[in-house]
Amino acid sequence: MKTRMESDSIGSMNVPANAYYGVQSFRAKNNFSITGRQLHPVFIQSLAQIKKAAAVTNRNAGHLKADVANAIIRACEEIIGGKLRSQFIVDPIQGGAGTSANMNANEVIANRAIELLGGRKGDYSVVHPNDHVNMSQSTNDVFPTAGKLTVLKLLPRAVRQLERLADALDGKADEFDDVLKMGRTQLQDAVPIRLGQEFGAYAGAVRRDVARLRHVQDEMRVVNLGGTAVGTCLNASPAYLYNITANLQKVSGLRLRQADDMIDATQNLDGFVAVSGTLKTCAVDLSKIANDLRLLSSGPRTGLMEIALPAMQNGSSIMPGKVNPVIPEVVSQAAFNIIGNDQAITMAAEAGQMELNAFEPVLFYNLFESIECLEGAVSTFVDNCVSGIAANREVCRRHLEESVGTVTALSPYLGYERAARLAKESLRTGVPVRKLAVREGLLSEEKLNEVLDPASMTGPALTVHTERISV
Repeated sequence: MKTRMESDSIGSMNVPANAYYGVQSFRAKNNFSITGRQLHPVFIQSLAQIKKAAAVTNRNAGHLKADVANAIIRACEEIIGGKLRSQFIVDPIQGGAGTSANMNANEVIANRAIELLGGRKGDYSVVHPNDHVNMSQSTNDVFPTAGKLTVLKLLPRAVRQLERLADALDGKADEFDDVLKMGRTQLQDAVPIRLGQEFGAYAGAVRRDVARLRHVQDEMRVVNLGGTAVGTCLNASPAYLYNITANLQKVSGLRLRQADDMIDATQNLDGFVAVSGTLKTCAVDLSKIANDLRLLSSGPRTGLMEIALPAMQNGSSIMPGKVNPVIPEVVSQAAFNIIGNDQAITMAAEAGQMELNAFEPVLFYNLFESIECLEGAVSTFVDNCVSGIAANREVCRRHLEESVGTVTALSPYLGYERAARLAKESLRTGVPVRKLAVREGLLSEEKLNEVLDPASMTGPALTVHTERISV
């Protein structure tokens, strides 16, 4: 392999002659062999958008020669369009607070710009990674800003899937609105409910998650670009400071705002923690729904089997004909992953010291994964599970009729203790509550039909019960 010699403050080393990355990227690749993965492609795009906006701003301010700036801009546009991704070689989990990722971008952009100007890769007298591409910037404002841009691009995809899920659950709520069944608390018979009401409650939880995620996106719109090293804006001119955020908005198409306090925005990562916490809340809701669906569909002969989930694949390598609830299972596993990632993100944000947090790389790695994990899990949940759920109406009816939970409706008439004794007698003898009440002459059959109507128990009472029978 042909190589070229490059130098940095550590020393000199050979890098592949055709590589667009340089010595700092190559050194980082050797130092940080952690995950074996590349930087997230959307994060690479975000870095290139920042570099383009900076070049435009510095050119317009007269700080960067037009030919150099234009070459940098063209190189950035190629990367934004998806080219040169293979040249981003540093691991997403890296020491140095993201300096390696920032320099990887600087070197790739510089060497491509050098080519565009007719030079040879590595001749940084033409375009320099630090002096030109990184002009008016620091890793400490570029890296977190790129993280925020990436979150703003990824979150809407997950939100769209959650909206699809809420719509699908609402559709099932309407479809199952007439299906009466026994509600359960602590996995024991409670009082009647409609299957549609259960699905409506699931939809309500998901819509709250959507609202939270939409709200928390605003945390990501405040950027510290221009704050440079510690938020004091050292080496950033007034012209740069005044225009960089507006130019980045134009380049990225995202609504952004420059932080009022750059030092605060450089030190603290609480906004990312808020995003992760919201994702965790959503993950908890999704796993709870998935758990309910697995319970409600358990069987097919020895479980609840009040609903049927779509059969997606064979469930066993040894038990013929077995079908498992694989989609709810994978949703819960995705939720576990998001919840675990939130812990890593929390620890990374807490570990910041003084004017900088050095642990943004692992925070971003886990946060981006959480967003995409959520998106994928919800997508398969909608398409391969929720949309195809069917109600087992006969099973729901039988469970309701066999339960003594309806006795709760008699409490206003008989009193709690009398109703409890009636329930125990029904469980002991197997005689339905209605028959026992008629036999004992507790209420007229007409009144019992009215009071023990399961449908009437699934909504607010229309009258206040004042009639009582003494114990």
